Amino acid sequence: MVPHAQSMTTSSVVLPSIICSSPKLALFRPPPKSIAFKSLPLRCSVSTVLESNTTNTMKTITPAEVSRTIMELSSVGTFSTATQDTWPLAVGVRFAIDPQQGTPIICLSASHQHFNNSNSTLNVQLDQCGLRTTQCTIQGTLHRPHDHIALKKLESLWEKRFREKADNNFIHILQVERVLQMDNFMEDGVWVTSSDYTLANADPLRDCAEQLVHEINTNNMEDVLRFCNVYVESDVQVSQAKMVWVDRLGFDIHIYSPQNDVYEVRIPFPREVTGEKGAKSSFNGMSQLAWEVERNYCGLEFEKVKQLKKIASKIQ
Repeated sequence: MVPHAQSMTTSSVVLPSIICSSPKLALFRPPPKSIAFKSLPLRCSVSTVLESNTTNTMKTITPAEVSRTIMELSSVGTFSTATQDTWPLAVGVRFAIDPQQGTPIICLSASHQHFNNSNSTLNVQLDQCGLRTTQCTIQGTLHRPHDHIALKKLESLWEKRFREKADNNFIHILQVERVLQMDNFMEDGVWVTSSDYTLANADPLRDCAEQLVHEINTNNMEDVLRFCNVYVESDVQVSQAKMVWVDRLGFDIHIYSPQNDVYEVRIPFPREVTGEKGAKSSFNGMSQLAWEVERNYCGLEFEKVKQLKKIASKIQ
């Protein structure tokens, strides 16, 4: 079989710059028929490295970029604030985003007007392939802009997001003071300053990432398993693997062991990509290289990924 691909990048892995000219998947040709070889069963394994003994040199997008990406891809969150009777109150809200600064725009109902000028939070979650729920929580001050031009801009952004008019009597902005970004449930979060959040850009693959992951997990499962075998330092047998997410620097894979333990590993692209075409091209090239290495048509000329994160132990 010939691999199909998308592209990723990590600092702990140095891969050759293999780029396929076509963005479509499954475009590589097998070796000539004159080359005879036995088809070997696929075996994958990974090794874990204790975080205390490992320097995190992975090239990943920053928590600020992750937060901006989550906000760009989402339109619903949980808004929470203290009320006049001191009880905290959380309600589900829709929100739009100021694309320049990432400031959330919230349209509250008449019954929520006592929220005005209060310290508030907005928690937004992004489900990734049904395997990981990354999230960010914005802390800030809720207020209404009184400038007519500013209100018109907010109304325009709301209409663009939801294709409906917003009542400017109820429209608010949540001025960002800091952001807590978490990769998944039960994981430690990372605090992001308001300046880092404002200056960050959402990932360029955000609009196509979910579809790319779905296509690869549906049509290229052997390639994903082969990546575990070729690009990851082996030690633990892999019974199943699924891609979770892809960004401009690489992609994340969840690995399942026969003991039902679940690990997460990040594999880099040969180089940073800027769009869907580049991601598919890089994935194709990496798949072709992995296919050739597995059959000893070429040797290993890159360092394997050695950092894995154990994220769960499944109940038997």
